[in-house]
Amino acid sequence: MRLSNMADYAVVTMGAAARRGEAARFCAADLASDTGLPLPTVQKLASLLGRAGLLLSVRGAGGGLRLARSAQQISLADIVEAVEGPIALTACVEAGRHDCTLEQDCSLRPRWGAVNAAVRGALAGMSLADMALTGPGVAAGAQVNLDQASVLEANGIGL
Repeated sequence: MRLSNMADYAVVTMGAAARRGEAARFCAADLASDTGLPLPTVQKLASLLGRAGLLLSVRGAGGGLRLARSAQQISLADIVEAVEGPIALTACVEAGRHDCTLEQDCSLRPRWGAVNAAVRGALAGMSLADMALTGPGVAAGAQVNLDQASVLEANGIGL
């Protein structure tokens, strides 16, 4: 599985916003400058992230954008879902989707929900602060300690 470019850019953009500080106000051009992303891309992302309640738009003198909540309270899952929608590796577990020809006879379908929950849980367990607010020396030593077998077993999938 690989994140789309837009989801990746959303994480990069939110990281730049977090590094500016939780109370800081900034504009899309500031984030474009900080990240090297094209301004129209950052503007589109700011709109999506705003609709998801991750960025706030403040009007008037001294206005601009700011984080809607602390970087510690924003997860990677929040950011990815703001751009991509619900995190799912397969479409067959989404309500109302019946586009798989194997759906009726698929013995794996009941387990995909747990796998999707495990992937979402891993992303939800990593905050924006974990990603963005560490220096090079700290980031090199920081690791997500995720025992995949435990996550899958906790979600009803035995190996």
